[in-house]
Amino acid sequence: AVVSTQSTGGTLFTLQVVLDEVIGNSHLLNEHWTLYRSILRSVHKSEQFNFDEKKLRTFERLLSALEVELFDGHIFQNCIKQKLPQLSNGFQNELSYAITNLLSTYDAATASSKDQEIQMASLSPVTLFIFHSLVFHVQDRKTFRQIWDLHKRIPFIQVAGPVMLPLTSFLKRSLPFSSKFVDKKMDATVVTSRQGFLQNTTHNLMKDVDTYKSQVAAWCSEVVDSSVTNASGSVQTGLEKVCGLLINGLVIAKNVSSLVTMIMNMHYTLTKPITKNSVLCCIELIQLLKTIECMFHEKEEVFAMTSSHLIQQFSLKVLNCIDTLKKKLTQDKRYSDSSLDIIASFNLIAHCMNGCCNGPRKIICKLAIEVARQGKALSSDDNMMFVNIFRRIEVITEYQSKVRAACDTSFIYWHRSIAPVYFCHVFNNPTLAPNLQYFFAGLADCHYQISLMKHLSAETDKLSLLEKDIKDHFEKEIVVPLCNEIETDLRLSTHSHLQLDDRNPLKYGKKNISALLATPPIRFFDSYIDIKKDVTHYLDSTFYNLTTVALHDWRSYAVMRNLAHQKYGLKMIEAHLPSQTIEQGIDVLEIMRNIHVFVSRYSYNLNNQLFVEQSSNNKHLNTINIRHIANSIRTHGTGIMNTTINFTFQYLRKKFFVFSQFLYDDHIYSRLVKDARYFKEQKDELDQCYPYERADKFNRGIRKLGLTPEGLSFLDQFRILITHIGNAMGYIRMIRSGGIHACANAIRYVPDLDDIVNLEELTKEEELPADTVQAAAILDSVLDNLTKNFAEGTAYFKMLVDVFTKSMRDPKNQHLKNFYMIIPPLTLNFVEQMMNGKEKINKKNKIGATFTDDGFSMGIAYILKLLDQYSAFDSLHWFQSVNAKFSSEEKAVKESRRKETDVKLDQTNTLTMKRLDQYRQEFELLYYSLSSARIFFRTDLEDLPIEVNKTPVEATASPDTGANTT
Repeated sequence: AVVSTQSTGGTLFTLQVVLDEVIGNSHLLNEHWTLYRSILRSVHKSEQFNFDEKKLRTFERLLSALEVELFDGHIFQNCIKQKLPQLSNGFQNELSYAITNLLSTYDAATASSKDQEIQMASLSPVTLFIFHSLVFHVQDRKTFRQIWDLHKRIPFIQVAGPVMLPLTSFLKRSLPFSSKFVDKKMDATVVTSRQGFLQNTTHNLMKDVDTYKSQVAAWCSEVVDSSVTNASGSVQTGLEKVCGLLINGLVIAKNVSSLVTMIMNMHYTLTKPITKNSVLCCIELIQLLKTIECMFHEKEEVFAMTSSHLIQQFSLKVLNCIDTLKKKLTQDKRYSDSSLDIIASFNLIAHCMNGCCNGPRKIICKLAIEVARQGKALSSDDNMMFVNIFRRIEVITEYQSKVRAACDTSFIYWHRSIAPVYFCHVFNNPTLAPNLQYFFAGLADCHYQISLMKHLSAETDKLSLLEKDIKDHFEKEIVVPLCNEIETDLRLSTHSHLQLDDRNPLKYGKKNISALLATPPIRFFDSYIDIKKDVTHYLDSTFYNLTTVALHDWRSYAVMRNLAHQKYGLKMIEAHLPSQTIEQGIDVLEIMRNIHVFVSRYSYNLNNQLFVEQSSNNKHLNTINIRHIANSIRTHGTGIMNTTINFTFQYLRKKFFVFSQFLYDDHIYSRLVKDARYFKEQKDELDQCYPYERADKFNRGIRKLGLTPEGLSFLDQFRILITHIGNAMGYIRMIRSGGIHACANAIRYVPDLDDIVNLEELTKEEELPADTVQAAAILDSVLDNLTKNFAEGTAYFKMLVDVFTKSMRDPKNQHLKNFYMIIPPLTLNFVEQMMNGKEKINKKNKIGATFTDDGFSMGIAYILKLLDQYSAFDSLHWFQSVNAKFSSEEKAVKESRRKETDVKLDQTNTLTMKRLDQYRQEFELLYYSLSSARIFFRTDLEDLPIEVNKTPVEATASPDTGANTT
């Protein structure tokens, strides 16, 4: 039992070496320990803490002793250098024999296996050799060189986590006489050997990965087909096959685990950068480990059922062999006391084998076999048979814990920086997505190791940090790029009618990202990672948010949802937008405060009673209608209507000042006086119609007075001024209509507006409580206010007419009396502007594009009413003159087309006719708008024109035609 006992002592020494290495490599622990000692010294020097100095010194001595025992890295050295009792020469010989035997055993084992446990166990004879050399003062060069040569196969021994122990450095540090046996050449050889070992291992890594993948695949297929009984063999053969599969799976797992930890820890220890290919190979090895573990778990029932049968079979083999050996000993003529001890050890083994194979029984059996071997009762074959059988028994009885240890991948915690590299690789190669579950299963092994940390108050903090770190990398490298790629693909597919780049997958290739979406939810600690769910949530939120921003794009996002379901199988939530109008438009208060900006940026439409934004940087134009105004009034109350009238009055007063200044200008005033005198003198010859040519001459001639940087003439600016005034009046009209609309919605539950009962009187008659009477009075007041506002006439226009009439008709403003004479050139200017605006609608550059501008008509009608010039303007018969002009030109063009046979000239005539028809339509629309606008300012029948002809353009003014009195 000498070798077994000494091996156990070497294991105890090994544990001390492990403690030395772990504490020595824990830089954070040493740094905090130094900081703690310095704080304690500062406390000792300061008087403000009021500590007992005697106790403090005692505590410092204890800390110093603890530092010497633990933090100096001399736990093993202090153990073997302690004072020991006198040891006999026999113990020295037995120890030397055990060291030699163990070295030969582990030398052969490390040559044929890369098992990490064997490499760790090989440290046992090394520590025993150091103990033997220091205690007995022996300098054995041969044994030293034998141990030194182990670095060729084991350059580092993996101690714990990323901590690795270089065997040669440990020898030199532990043995003072090592300098006699080691020269500089040997040191250089060690450095070269380490680098060469790492280089060769890395170079052959891909080949080793392929080999292990083949072994694991073959092993898995055999495990799937394994059973105790089969048609081709007996039960014993089936049991031996299952046992072989179990041991073979453990051997493969240990070799794979040793290789991946050696590669990663050596790069960490030697501070060598690891290549991407090496990282991916290491992750493949990790996945192989979890594959083996999953296969063991899947076939748990088979292994559990066969384990008891296998133990019985091996026990029978041991008992049969013991019976044979006992008979051989009893028949030996040289029977002695030592033979009696050997027979007793055999009986002890037989007794242990008849019970359950627990830990103490297996130790007793090993010791008994060692006694028989020392007594030379066992041949080498018998000894090897016993070793193999008990090794198999140990594997079978503890296979679950051994599988868990062999497939443990908690070392990823120290190398978790490989996660983003792997995630990026999976995203670029989506066919590898099914292997993600094995990588996360490897990360799950960190849970148990973290839970063993006793210095933490709650290990959940470390777990949550690790979980957050990995999930952040996963989201950054896989989820976010996948979401962006799918969203881009959906957008390009939806807008495939546009001119896009070539997306032919046969030319440029295309990743099969559906494989990532097909990945089932992956468990990670106490949560699940569902790629498909995350992508669906991202697209749902993105499409919903963008739809709320631009409701006009709802159809495009609906198509993208359907495409996502058909192409990627994503079951997205319907946004239900726009289910209704969710905006109130521009608030009345905002318009009221910025009335000057509003009338210049919006165009008024008389018939539909809405304002349209003239230009916008967005894909749509904002509109304001009665419903928007009603919403604002319902929000702020009806009192805001009067405030709006006051703001509009202030705005109009400023505009009329500019209006007066323009007509007071000598150039404008003289032209208008001249035109008025001309028409008065020549109206009989002109058939009571103001000539079109003279208005056109005025329009063109005024451009000679100068242009603005934007290319606008004075007449253009005057037209814009009148349009702004008309827009302000149109806004007043909309305020009135919106107020009626809001009051109508508020009062719609009142049965009869003409017969509203007085609730206050009714409550008094019924002698109800005072609070009820007061509530009824408040309700009567609300109903009265709503009824008054609902039934109130169009007093706002009359109010704004009356407030300016006196000053506008004042004799001091004689320069305004010829305003009606500028209307013909103004209408020509307006029609040209509308023609240009409508043509730009279909062009790419839409600056200045418009389709409605009825503010001009409203402004003309309002100013004519203020100046009392309806009759004067009607006397010009302007629209009749325009109609006559266009009729004569059309007649001339038709006559030219009849005479000419030239094709090009005929095309020119066709374009001319089309142009004349467009001008006629614009003048007709202007006539209708002006006629409708005049109705709003009619106070009596005297304002109605006398002449109403058959066609709208031929009539001078017929305000009832096409009127919108809303």
